[in-house]
Amino acid sequence: MASTDVETNVVECPNCGRRNRVPTIADGVPQCGDCGAALPWIGVAGDDNFAEVVDRSSIPVVVDLWATWCGPCRMVSPALEQVARDLAGRIKLVKVDVDKAPAIAERFDVQAVPTLLVMKNGQVVATQLGAVPAHMLRAWVEGALAEVARSSSGT
Repeated sequence: MASTDVETNVVECPNCGRRNRVPTIADGVPQCGDCGAALPWIGVAGDDNFAEVVDRSSIPVVVDLWATWCGPCRMVSPALEQVARDLAGRIKLVKVDVDKAPAIAERFDVQAVPTLLVMKNGQVVATQLGAVPAHMLRAWVEGALAEVARSSSGT
């Protein structure tokens, strides 16, 4: 049974340092309660809330399909979180433990972890299989964001 409580994460504002509660499910882009700067949006989703957290997001979502037993997944995670901080207001990072969310793993035909997706409006825009260095992750996400912008503008 799905919980009716809204999950939140506490994130520090990269601009002023204030700690803010950011809901996993929300409209718009989270902003600092003190200075109004865009906040990094990092959350967790599973089979029961993926549609609300990812498919209905108003901004592009980087989905990290990972597993607790996966060493490369643990190496990629800090780099992804840094990308989410660097691109605050432009992306949402959502982590999905494939062992706890088998329906999501099946939906995206996950054969290996980590599998990374960039999604917009419930559609996969880009896929990255396996661990890559931090600078390549950043370039991959920025390339996917450029593709989202091109497809949104119709060019």
